Amino acid sequence: MIGNLNHVAIVVPNLDAGTAVYRDTLGAKVSAPMDIPEHGVTTVFVELPNTKIELLHPLGEKSPIAKFLENNPNGGVHHVCYEVKDIQAAAKKMVDEGARVLGDIKIGAHKKPVLFLHPKDFCGTLVELEQA
Repeated sequence: MIGNLNHVAIVVPNLDAGTAVYRDTLGAKVSAPMDIPEHGVTTVFVELPNTKIELLHPLGEKSPIAKFLENNPNGGVHHVCYEVKDIQAAAKKMVDEGARVLGDIKIGAHKKPVLFLHPKDFCGTLVELEQA
């Protein structure tokens, strides 16, 4: 059911500093910061030959990743995102298999439908599925 690894998301306490590490130190191509109010984050995508790294920073006090950053002040890996062909079918399969889908299907940073799966059902890792 899952396809390619779309991205690995890393929460950073300082988006400019995180961007500089990937752009200046590692020589990667990075996007401009993009606010995504419906997800409560500002994001920067680091483009790699075979996938992307998504740098996440809280957007506003009610950001869902603010607590992550509070518990991990230096930041860290937040989730992995896999591509699926049909997000509705993937959601149904997850529920049928007993996995916990967190919230509703939303439109993600790539303007495609996404959903999140509970880390307790996936080896301790928060999983995002994105329709390819």
